Amino acid sequence: MTFVFPPAEPVSVAISGSSEMFPVNRVFCVGRNYAAHAREMGHDPDREPPFFFQKNADCITTDGVFPYPAGASDVHHEIELAVCLKSGGNSIAASDALTHVFGYVVALDMTRRDLQADLKKLGRPWEVAKAFAASAPCSAIQPVSAIGHPAAGEIHLHVNGAVRQAGDLQQLIWPVADLIARLSTYFTLRAGDIILTGTPDGVGAVHPGDRLSGHIHGVGDLDVVVR
Repeated sequence: MTFVFPPAEPVSVAISGSSEMFPVNRVFCVGRNYAAHAREMGHDPDREPPFFFQKNADCITTDGVFPYPAGASDVHHEIELAVCLKSGGNSIAASDALTHVFGYVVALDMTRRDLQADLKKLGRPWEVAKAFAASAPCSAIQPVSAIGHPAAGEIHLHVNGAVRQAGDLQQLIWPVADLIARLSTYFTLRAGDIILTGTPDGVGAVHPGDRLSGHIHGVGDLDVVVR
């Protein structure tokens, strides 16, 4: 097979304890999956089913650097547990969903809140506020074979040493298995897909020079500097 120009290099994430890499296919995100965060964004979590949006595969970065986007005036951090799939399908039953999971990572869903706010007022899609370059820093993958399926435990983010976000995985409104099942009714899920599962409350702005330190119990740590 020949191409008119060389295809892009595949995006991949390191796997803890392995020399192999995890190839990234698509990146899905779920909005407002912690009740306290839904409320801080002005919504009632008891009335909403899960909703999804996407980032591009090349939004994933693993070099520990978040380049502050040019022209941005309000960029927020959102610490999240992310799920990495080894297989997929359509209409997956929640009871079978976890069999499709390869492992888990600590991820950040960086968000241009300046753009998102304006687009929401206009009733327009806000992918550009979510899917900009380097907007999904993440840690190495912890395989299920090593850590199982984390369903409880602390998730937190410090900015310059101060706690900004703190919650527990058991506070997820829609747990991982339910998210996979629901998402598979909209898309044919595939190996390499990554699902960011939502963020606790406490989201806030970052600035060049800030140091972000995220942690999820049983999954690991993520350190990122804003430049």
